[in-house]
Order: sequence, then C-alpha cells, then structure tokens
Amino acid sequence: MTVFVCVCFHFSISDNIKLLIDRPDGTYCFRLHRDRVYYVSEELMKKAGNVARENLLSFGTCFGKFTKTKKFRLHVTALDYLAPYAKYKVWLKPSAEQQFLYGHHVMKSGLGRITEATAKYQGVIVYSMSDMPLGFGVAAKSTQECRHADTMTIVVFHQADIGEYIRNEEALT
Repeated sequence: MTVFVCVCFHFSISDNIKLLIDRPDGTYCFRLHRDRVYYVSEELMKKAGNVARENLLSFGTCFGKFTKTKKFRLHVTALDYLAPYAKYKVWLKPSAEQQFLYGHHVMKSGLGRITEATAKYQGVIVYSMSDMPLGFGVAAKSTQECRHADTMTIVVFHQADIGEYIRNEEALT
C-alpha cells in the first residue's frame, strides 16, 4: 500500500484513493506478488489464495513493478485507473501524439494544453486533444516555464504510453 500511496501523490490522486479501494462493485486492494503490484478485487484475491504462490502468475491488474534496484516503475496497465483522478494533465497536438506513442518525450511544439499550476517534475497524465489518455509522463518544465520555452524544448519526459501494449507485449503481465 505504501508504494501506491507514493504513486498517488506523484500523480496527485491522493484525495481520490478511497474511490479506487471502496468501489460500488466491491472492495479492491493492492497486493505485491513477485515484485509486481496488482490492483485486485478482494473476491478475486480470495480465489487466487487457493493457488500456490509459485504457480500463480498474476491476478488482477498490474499497476507496476519493482526494478532490481528496488525502484517502482508504473506500468501503462494502470493508466485507465489513474487517469480519471489525475490532477495534472497535459494534452498533445495531433502531430505529437504518434511521437509520444513511439516512446519520445514531448516537445513544446507538440504541447496543446497543460493544467494550470503544474510544478516541475510533477507526474502528469498525457492526453490527446480528444481527451483520450495516452500515457504517463513527468513535467520537465512548470506551466510558467512552458509559456516562455523555445519550441524545441522538452516539456514532458516520457514514462509510459499505450503503444507499449504492442512494443513490450511480453513484459506486461
């Protein structure tokens, strides 16, 4: 739970964390299994308890994993759960969407909009101009700095995107 709380604060959804756990369709929780953090209903978790840990591959939705250096890396599979509650968002122009989906950082020239008062190094959800969530990023510049930046300046560092479903299909469990 501590890891997810850190992720929530990074993406500023901490006020809405209760909405992820106590849902109308049941109670959900976060579980660590083989260095991966899963978001799972308590009902499914109880059923998974009938399988030996060494035989259990995955259960629920993988939110991310711990690297060998014990840093938490958020997976794109968490995007649909975090996007509705994110406080800081970035919208891309249509010309920049494909570049982001190939794993590139966002340049000022591709920035459509950015949430007011976004701080430097704040976690952001990246959207298309039609409000479709595309991935995660970290603001390389604050909202104020973006206004005065050169067009070729990186404004959002790429972290994860929906293109990973195709590029890293075997790694997403």
